[in-house]
Amino acid sequence: MTSTSFPVPHRGMITISIMLATIMQTLDSTIANVALPHMQGSFSAASDQITWVLTSYIVAAAIATPSTGWLAARFGRKNLFLLAVLGFTITSALCGLSESLFQIVAARLLQGIFGAALVPLSQATLLDINPPGRAGPAMAVWGMGVMIGPIIGPTLGGWLTEDYNWRWVFYINLPIGAVAFFGILTFMRETTKTFEARFDFFGFATLSLAIGMLQLFLDRGEQKDWFGSTEICIEATGSFLAAAFFVAHTATSGRDSFFDTRILRDRNYFTGFLVIFVTGLVLYATRALLPPMLQNLMDYPVVATGLVLAPSGAGTMAAMLVAGRMVRRIDIRLLMSVGFVLTIFSLWQMSHYTLILSESDIVWPGIIQGIGLGFIFVPLSTVTFSTLKADLRPAGTSMFSLSRNIGASIGISIVETLLTRNTEVAHATLAEHISIYNPLATGAANLSSPLSLATLEAEVTRQAAMIAYVDDFRFMMLLTLATMPLILLIKPLRFRPEETSTHLAAE
Repeated sequence: MTSTSFPVPHRGMITISIMLATIMQTLDSTIANVALPHMQGSFSAASDQITWVLTSYIVAAAIATPSTGWLAARFGRKNLFLLAVLGFTITSALCGLSESLFQIVAARLLQGIFGAALVPLSQATLLDINPPGRAGPAMAVWGMGVMIGPIIGPTLGGWLTEDYNWRWVFYINLPIGAVAFFGILTFMRETTKTFEARFDFFGFATLSLAIGMLQLFLDRGEQKDWFGSTEICIEATGSFLAAAFFVAHTATSGRDSFFDTRILRDRNYFTGFLVIFVTGLVLYATRALLPPMLQNLMDYPVVATGLVLAPSGAGTMAAMLVAGRMVRRIDIRLLMSVGFVLTIFSLWQMSHYTLILSESDIVWPGIIQGIGLGFIFVPLSTVTFSTLKADLRPAGTSMFSLSRNIGASIGISIVETLLTRNTEVAHATLAEHISIYNPLATGAANLSSPLSLATLEAEVTRQAAMIAYVDDFRFMMLLTLATMPLILLIKPLRFRPEETSTHLAAE
């Protein structure tokens, strides 16, 4: 909405409807992960084949996200929202009904395309239906919707898969999608359409190719031994060349380019664009590391893993509610600094993990990190769009979401690669000390017994993996620390008392 008069009718119902759509989309980014082994059995697929259920969704969503701004301007935000919710809900049903690997991969591809617009559209809508002085609480609500999906996804997916069937991982979207669709249809107003907007096919094609091949490179690199694989070399080269063509095209096309460069001229937006990249990297990388560490090294069942990790999400949501109310009273840079310090401290605690951990050793660093991320995410989402023109918000929110998602993909890829490599290095180092002359290393093991050797090998591998996990947490701590100075580039917000008077009177 390029111009919004306040108070907005049915603001509460609009918020509920669009946030249901957001939660539905973010939930599907992780809910299917734990169901993959069951799907693999149903479709008689190989391990590398079943991962396409995840890859197809991620790649499709990444490619479709940048087009959200143009589509909303051309066809109207409400129309695009309705189409995205309807398409996502229908393709969710198709995923659940799939009888072959090809069918579910095709359905997930379509699901990713339809779902790509939901998160940026919800953010743009919340910014438009709330006055500037209420942007903080609005972004707190939006942030909780974005965060809750990845947090509860694995636990909910595990419960549905174990107690019902893996198909319910997708069927659960049907009632949510129906309520969101009718809420948006009933309460949301349409925005002004820009019929003269020209679609830059070359810019879209080169950006889509660059993003798609980058996602494939990141997702399949570890499986294919990176540049030892011809496929990975092709994907890396293709992504680089497509990105180069896109940058050159954008630089020479001006306002006719698919990517509106005006959003990057806003200092707060550009800083937020960079910081959300690292925030996505740290958040999703940590979420990717902790479940396998607990399950593989400490024999936690899926449900117990979800229970000890859930308090982290509770900490995030509580911090978001507090931060949303504090952005008008305290310098946003101070709030974000507190968030960074807490996140760094939690990662420092994780970098001291051992194979002997109590549940509190896992829960408390998670809570601290959750609170830290909440104090980063809400002020960052608020200040990023505080000085951006209203007509640039759809494009800005889509690129903001894309930056977070690419950061997550790169972060997961990096930590998984480091985990594999560092495990091998640590294993080799530990194995050097295993001999009959070192009783501290061998203990009571009989090195002439095959069973004892196998047991000793398993323990060395377990110790090496733990060292690699600790190295990953230390790497993310240093990366977060290196990102913290970007806060200094942010211009603090200046609110006038009258900016919220109309809204408060309406409440």
